[in-house]
Amino acid sequence: MIISASRRTDLPACYSDWFLNRVRERYVLVRNPMNPHSVSRVDLSPDAVDCIVFWTKNPTPMLDKLDALKDYPFYFQFTLTPYENDVETNLPPKFRLVEAFHRLAERIGPERVIWRYDPIFLNGRYSFTFHEEFFARLAEQLKGCTEKCTISFLDVYPKIKRQLAQLETGEVSTQQQRALAKRLAEIATQYGLKIDVCSEEGDFSEFGISRAHCIDPALISRLLGFPVKAGKDKNQRPECGCIASVDIGAYDTCRNGCRYCYANHSLEAVRRNSASYNPLSPLLCSRLCPEDTVRNRKAESLNPNQLSFFRP
Repeated sequence: MIISASRRTDLPACYSDWFLNRVRERYVLVRNPMNPHSVSRVDLSPDAVDCIVFWTKNPTPMLDKLDALKDYPFYFQFTLTPYENDVETNLPPKFRLVEAFHRLAERIGPERVIWRYDPIFLNGRYSFTFHEEFFARLAEQLKGCTEKCTISFLDVYPKIKRQLAQLETGEVSTQQQRALAKRLAEIATQYGLKIDVCSEEGDFSEFGISRAHCIDPALISRLLGFPVKAGKDKNQRPECGCIASVDIGAYDTCRNGCRYCYANHSLEAVRRNSASYNPLSPLLCSRLCPEDTVRNRKAESLNPNQLSFFRP
């Protein structure tokens, strides 16, 4: 079983104490986003978890705690963009995040830190040239700290239109996507980086850009030492190349304050849920209620020589 930690919120940045407490307790409770009173009990013991994939914009709170994960294979998806506090309102300055990227790569190795430069959008401030120059600067600063960069372009979901209105941005046209992707691929090559694209309909292969597998069977096989067998994640978009995983986060809890974020409906919802945060609770920013139903989540090993099993 692969644990996604998490597409729904930034666990390393905001809730690292909670996550590491769940690792110590060897289980976590997760609400179904479509049916909140349906709760899954997910086994987090090392023999149930094949790999943990972290998604973060700031791993700093976890950097001195990684020894707690010594029994688990894991890697990080680290989003580092050109945007300032007009877009990513609660993140540290970029030079601090570059420092954190270096520290993380030194601790766990560059093959386990994937640089994400996404989502890409264009407006008067963040122009084509701005992206071109900032991407080159970051690629130079991160040289030797990662093997790959994943890009994607902004999808304007209905629930984030209000947050984006002040930025005067919209969908990036196909022509703009192709031109910028081509230029970023050229820059990545100069710094020895592979580049792929996440969940985009367009074909960028002529620029040397492959389709991304953010929860990546090739990398996970490399970490585990055997080829993993897992199907496509049916809960993601058709263009998504990820294999199946179990996400243990919760929507409307991320404190990074990114205006383009699809995981938060509003700042009010984040503040309300954050007020319920208890690092000792088995549920993130929540607690069990009498009307909740808790069921054990089936844990399926990726090891082809190991049978599927249920955990108590």
